[in-house]
Amino acid sequence: MEEIIQLIKEKASSYKQEVIEIRRYLHQNPELSFKEYNTSKYVCSKLEEFGIEYESGIVETGVIGLIKGINPDSRVVALRADLDALPIVEENEVPYKSINEGVMHACGHDVHTSSLLGAAKILNEIKNQFEGTIKLIFQPGEERLPGGASLMIKEGVLENPVPNSIVGQHVYPQLESGKVGFKSGMYMASTDELFMTVNGKGGHAALPHLNIDPVLITAHILTALQQVVSRMSHPTSPTVLSFGKMIANGATNIIPDKVELEGTFRAMNEEWRAEAHIKMKKMAESIAESMGGQCVFRIDKGYPFLINDEVVTGNAKQSAIEFLGEKNVIDLDLRMTAEDFAYFSQEKPSCFYRLGIKNEAKNITSGLHTSQFNIDEDAIETSIGLMAWIAVKELKNIE
Repeated sequence: MEEIIQLIKEKASSYKQEVIEIRRYLHQNPELSFKEYNTSKYVCSKLEEFGIEYESGIVETGVIGLIKGINPDSRVVALRADLDALPIVEENEVPYKSINEGVMHACGHDVHTSSLLGAAKILNEIKNQFEGTIKLIFQPGEERLPGGASLMIKEGVLENPVPNSIVGQHVYPQLESGKVGFKSGMYMASTDELFMTVNGKGGHAALPHLNIDPVLITAHILTALQQVVSRMSHPTSPTVLSFGKMIANGATNIIPDKVELEGTFRAMNEEWRAEAHIKMKKMAESIAESMGGQCVFRIDKGYPFLINDEVVTGNAKQSAIEFLGEKNVIDLDLRMTAEDFAYFSQEKPSCFYRLGIKNEAKNITSGLHTSQFNIDEDAIETSIGLMAWIAVKELKNIE
């Protein structure tokens, strides 16, 4: 296997600049969730160029590719990347800055897609050296509910052929370029979007006895709801409840008629998640009613928790150690962020790992979902080589 590792490393080094150019094109031409029409066409054009068979139009913009090695029906590993960008105005001054105003690849999906294309090129060129099939999944709409992964599953992405396991990666701005991270078991939280409207009776702020103050009601609700995290959740079930948007459109001397809020609820246990939904809704509605107002509480259920299969993740971590050296492979902590790769992890043994992209010397330190997010492009070589090797090794490990 050492010969294959060396071959993959040589090809990753050789194709590094080509994949960087692919990444730059994608970064310059970002598209929002479920509108990745040009991105999808570009991916298809690259697969054609590499001589890889594919099917497009899954959930409109999704693409599936197949690389068939020796005895292709014996085993199947799927590799997944996401296509969509975010509604953010880019502030980076780089030659490949987004030309689509208000849209930016601020979560690294341009890296994920270009990396999968690079790994696919390598794998297609060495397919006579591994047994089985590698399925390439280019997925739309990771950033928007209900999540492109769930829709692709409904349209049969996990069929014909059926993957034995699925591997995905995500950029990690807190980790130095050249390093990667893994965590077996529970890794990322479920996510739900909360929408709350507190209705009262507005009027002059100097005459509160004539009004029903929705701002005050909201304050009581927000304080009380934190009991769901601090007093009701089990210590072994991490929970996050946060509200990031509140509109109370009054003035210094005007009490508004209503207050509108938006927030998020994260959990690591599906039973507790369902129970918490009931508790939050009942608590908010009861408090509002007791203070003379009304609360409309809506929960849009999002992605489930993401769980990394112990065996698949353990094998992938070992593959990374073989490819990069033990000093460049770290153990990750639990995260309360969410990812729709979770849908795949609920269906098949999966591994979702992190790719380091930070380089302080180059002043590349910005976090995800920020207007100055960027990557150390040296990470591309690490990404495409490691992903190719993990896929080859995983095919060998499947019984």
